[in-house]
Amino acid sequence: MNLEQARFNMVEQQIRPWEVLDQDVLDLLYVVRREEFVGAEYRALAFSDIEIPLGSGERMWAPKVEARVLQALTAKKTEKALEVGTGSGYFAALLAHRVHQVTSVEIDPRLKAFGEQNLQRQGIDNVTVELGDAAQGWAARAPYDIIVITGSTPVLPQPFLAQLKPGGRLFAIVGDAPIMEARLITCVAEGSHRSVNLFETSFPPLRNAVQPKRFSF
Repeated sequence: MNLEQARFNMVEQQIRPWEVLDQDVLDLLYVVRREEFVGAEYRALAFSDIEIPLGSGERMWAPKVEARVLQALTAKKTEKALEVGTGSGYFAALLAHRVHQVTSVEIDPRLKAFGEQNLQRQGIDNVTVELGDAAQGWAARAPYDIIVITGSTPVLPQPFLAQLKPGGRLFAIVGDAPIMEARLITCVAEGSHRSVNLFETSFPPLRNAVQPKRFSF
C-alpha cells in the first residue's frame, strides 16, 4: 500500500470537497500521520472515509469531520484546549500542533493508555491525558479557549459554557439519533454565546452523557 498516495487521496477526494480549504489545516494532515493512531488491524483503512472502531463501542471520527472541526475552531498557538474523549489521540495530536496546550480527558482506562502511547510515540509533548469523566465539563484546568467534545450529547451541559473563556469556541455534536447537529458555540462575552450549526451527523454519545428530561404519562 502506498501510504503517501492514500494520504493525498484522503485530502483531495474526501476532505477538500467537504469545504475544508484552510491550507494550514490541509498541510497538517500530511504532518500528523493518521496511520500511527489506529490499531494495527485497521492500518490499511486509516485514510478511508469511515469511522474506525477503537473497541468498547468507541470510534474515531471520519477524516473529513476531523478536518472540518479543526478548521472551524480557528485555533491559535497561544490558546489552551480541552478535549473530551481522547480515543486514539489523533485529534488531540492535530490540536497540539495548533494550540499551546491540550488537556484530553478519557473515561476508559484502556483508551487512555492507547491514546497516550500514540501521542508519546509521535513525540507530542503538549498534550496531557487524564483519566476521568468529563461529560459535564472538566473544571480542573478551566477556563479554556477551545473545548472539543468528541462524543455526542443529547443536551449540552451548562458547565461547558461556564468553562469557556470570552472569545472561546466549543464544538459539540448535540441531539439524538438518527440526526444530530454539529455545533460551533462561541462565547461572545461572559454569559453570552452564539451558536452555529456546521453540519448534520450522528455519532455515539459520551458515556454518562447528560440526558434531557423526558415527560412520562
